[in-house]
Amino acid sequence: MGLFHRVARARLASRVLRRLRRAGGTGARYHSAAFEVRFTRPGEDEPIILPLGPLLGRKRRELREYLNGILRTGNLPEDWAKAAPMLRPILRGGTPGAPLRRPALPFLAEFVVVDHPDTMTYVTPAQLTSWQVTAEQLFDAARANLPGAVLHGSPADRPVVVRFVDDGDAYWTSHLLLPGWLDRLAGQVGGRPVAFAPERGTLLVAADDADLLPALFVRAEEIYAKSSRSLTPMAYVGDQAGRTIPYPAPPGHPLHHAVARAERILAVEEYNRQAAELPDAAGLRLTGSDEEGWRTQALWPRDAPILLPAADEVLLGEGRVVPWTDLELTRADGTGPERWRAESWPG
Repeated sequence: MGLFHRVARARLASRVLRRLRRAGGTGARYHSAAFEVRFTRPGEDEPIILPLGPLLGRKRRELREYLNGILRTGNLPEDWAKAAPMLRPILRGGTPGAPLRRPALPFLAEFVVVDHPDTMTYVTPAQLTSWQVTAEQLFDAARANLPGAVLHGSPADRPVVVRFVDDGDAYWTSHLLLPGWLDRLAGQVGGRPVAFAPERGTLLVAADDADLLPALFVRAEEIYAKSSRSLTPMAYVGDQAGRTIPYPAPPGHPLHHAVARAERILAVEEYNRQAAELPDAAGLRLTGSDEEGWRTQALWPRDAPILLPAADEVLLGEGRVVPWTDLELTRADGTGPERWRAESWPG
């Protein structure tokens, strides 16, 4: 991303934040990685996500009128009958605030949002009481609202790649939450379906083919690294029950190093995103190579209590490396992704 583009994004975010705060919006904060602003409307409790991409290039008057509309409009339906058709499930990594979530995949959770044309509002646990429903009812209703995928044309007689590009309403990456959905694409891709969701608006589905997948791992990592709406560089398949799981590639598998690298890149990104919000949280970095294998290394800069991420090894200070399993650790409550408390460097 060029300097001019970065400056334009930062200026837009600053204008939006000033307008929201002047209007009484609370918790207004810019998240540069996702290029979005999150805030809570005056008198409400549920956070709103405002994507900034569609606002780039708008004139000041147009931007002001748009934000005034967002601030005026009531964002949450009053009762369950009105809310249920507007719910959508989404896959996300770390998300600030306290929205309702449940584990979905490593480093990713399932959330529920109320879908509006220009914004979406996370549903929080408090909203369950207002609507008088259970969390299970909420998640089930959200999943039932996904549009589904019907691929037309003749089944593929050789491995192909199908790309689903989200127009803002399809929620394609969320379809990975539907049991059996991925496997139903086998005929269209010419083999066992493997899915990549490198950013929120892109879902790639290909056949499990040794000649095809290595390049897709590279491509998925490129999209993930460049996107302001990155999701995951990992690959996923359906298990025997149809549930989506990470692509299995144990040692000796041709794709073992590619899978290990993708898993660790996602861990590094999500743990470091968490560390930016969590006091005393250690950072994480990727080290290694395809030849020697990929490892994660937690960074413990000084001999003091710290919250460590799960890692392959830990760098103490500037040079001493120890296996993560050699440390005396206590699980830290309420951290997602999960962390462990360590009091001092090992002797």
